Amino acid sequence: MTQIKTKRERVKFASDNVTGACPEVLNALLKANDEDKTPYGNDELSKNLQNKFSEIFEKEVIVFPTASGTAANALALSTMTPSFGNIYCHRLSHINVDECGAPEFYTGGAKLVNLDGKNGKIIAEELNRNISGKGVVHHTQPSSVSITQLCETGVVYNLDEIKKISEITHKHDLNIHMDGARFANALVSLNCTPAEMTWKSGIDVLSFGATKNGCLAAEAIIFFKSELVGNLAFLMKRAGHLLSKMRFVSAQLDAYISNDVWLKNAKHANAMGKKLSQGLLKHKNIELAYPTDANEVFVKIPKNIIDQFNSNGYKINDDEWEDKAVRLVTAWNTHPDDVESFLNIIKS
Repeated sequence: MTQIKTKRERVKFASDNVTGACPEVLNALLKANDEDKTPYGNDELSKNLQNKFSEIFEKEVIVFPTASGTAANALALSTMTPSFGNIYCHRLSHINVDECGAPEFYTGGAKLVNLDGKNGKIIAEELNRNISGKGVVHHTQPSSVSITQLCETGVVYNLDEIKKISEITHKHDLNIHMDGARFANALVSLNCTPAEMTWKSGIDVLSFGATKNGCLAAEAIIFFKSELVGNLAFLMKRAGHLLSKMRFVSAQLDAYISNDVWLKNAKHANAMGKKLSQGLLKHKNIELAYPTDANEVFVKIPKNIIDQFNSNGYKINDDEWEDKAVRLVTAWNTHPDDVESFLNIIKS
């Protein structure tokens, strides 16, 4: 019988979702598996997360672990947005283009108002112009604003930009949410504290991402204002996101934020992103579509080179992003040799 050999698909640089968990997280899961624990988030690990995150953010916070970023975003937005409300976001934002209507579903029908911004980021002045119709019964009501850090183009919001957007948001008596799917990567890029990038800059609620940076499946909704929590516990249960064995999510988060594991992982991913970006730019027929601020590299690559990558087993898609840009993503476990091997295909 003839055996058909298939070329192994290389998913390096396709996303930071392709990676496994880092050793610290895996060890924590094994330890959490050793004994029976109280279910539904009443275990010691889950309870201690409140204190650990409060220490990290230099403020008493309220934490709800979740298993996915989509759940974290949609549930967080549901606490501050009624069914007849508006959520202002960038048109490229994950909540707008990649979450299958989850924010609309969890809020009971709220409307996403898309803003153009620049380089994937909301501009405060544009936001201010678009917030309208308050009190007019014929219009959906301005309710909340959501920004993504890193944003969908891999570019980071600097602290002044976050503060300006937050000021506009609060001037109109709205609340602001941060989708922090790559929160650690942005934090390392800005070289600031978690407090400075969030509540000190005006953020009210954060979706704290960990899955992309070394966890298996672990995110958290973090409230900087206790009055915004509302009925979230009931909403999570009703939505199927109150996990009976919550300790396995909490164990991941606990290990992730202990001993600066999350920052170490992000620093490495960012360093590999810069290495990849700089290597690509050595070729005159390749150009950056957006600045490389962290671990996402958006480049415009000629079709013949894309074909060469694909023929070598890499999964390169040039029609997913605007202006035919290719997205390449480095991760906590990207090895320098991985980058060199990728760049050598262009050289050859």
